[in-house]
Amino acid sequence: MRRPSAVKIYQSLRPLSFLYGIGVRLRNFLFDAGILKSQRFPLPIINIGNITVGGTGKTPHTEYMIRLLQQDYNIAVLSRGYKRQSKGFVLATPQSSANEIGDEPYQMAHKYPEIRVAVDRDRCHGIQQLMSNHVLPPTEAIILDDAFQHRYVKPGLNILLIDYNRPVWNDLLLPAGRLREPLCGKQRADMFIITKCPEQLNSKEEKHICEQLHPQAGQEIFFTRMAYGKLQPLFACRPERELNDIQADEHLLLVTGIASPGPLHHELLKHTQYVHPLCFGDHHQFSAADLTRINNAFRELPSGKRSIITTEKDAARLICHPLLEDALKPYIEVLPIEVKFLGKEELFNLKIKEYVRKDSRNSSLS
Repeated sequence: MRRPSAVKIYQSLRPLSFLYGIGVRLRNFLFDAGILKSQRFPLPIINIGNITVGGTGKTPHTEYMIRLLQQDYNIAVLSRGYKRQSKGFVLATPQSSANEIGDEPYQMAHKYPEIRVAVDRDRCHGIQQLMSNHVLPPTEAIILDDAFQHRYVKPGLNILLIDYNRPVWNDLLLPAGRLREPLCGKQRADMFIITKCPEQLNSKEEKHICEQLHPQAGQEIFFTRMAYGKLQPLFACRPERELNDIQADEHLLLVTGIASPGPLHHELLKHTQYVHPLCFGDHHQFSAADLTRINNAFRELPSGKRSIITTEKDAARLICHPLLEDALKPYIEVLPIEVKFLGKEELFNLKIKEYVRKDSRNSSLS
């Protein structure tokens, strides 16, 4: 059984975490007391968020929700559009770039062109725009990406993601730890999803996690893992390939700008020992110097079978980059990630669909 990695705590920063906690607790108190107002909206709104910084798998879980609902409802995804270069409300179009709407919204907009993807730092304003009369056919449900701390919106369903590898009950507030708010904030969640679990998670460990979370009545806990899809050429017109098609002597340059590249690196090492990681920060905007590093690192690989592997989020920032050399493009492959439930998938799907159906009906009646 694989145990979660130890939570790294910066002890010297505890005093700053204490001050940060005062501000966060005061803000939450003002919302709980009704002094700061949370706004409800007359349509189903599902929020997928977390209480930590760093990757917990929000985008793959959001995409799972898209696939679950898009056949029956006109849905929209609303994100902040982190590190985008535009301002205000932007509704994605086929011509939108990652610079305009952000890498994760770009990824979702291009994978699921049938739905609406929009960005707005002011989620209330973004929801109002998606509900306006000029948006046809009318939006029937909205998925909020990473808005657990955006309390000006009162979602109908709050889903809190927790990384199996970073137990929140052992963590501290920023900057000593990675918590965005005190652990008591989990009380606002309707569901917990423990993400990035090992494929084999026994009942004893599930029970331990449930005991640590202390769910309230009505709060359901689900467990998911990440599954890797087929390698897809980013530019070249050739078939996609399975990970098992990677040759044992193949050299892979792994280019990532994500929060947790370790699991992806570990997965590729199952197929070849020649994995050369080139890691950048989460949502990294590749500069001219970065592209030079990528170009040089690839040229230093032995001639023969070699590839550049990257994530869907990084591909969104690379695909239109003007400084990416044409000579490298045939070698770049994208590895998609999907969510797989470790049991209770049908129960989760039922709860989501029942909420949207009931809330849609109630909205129509009102």
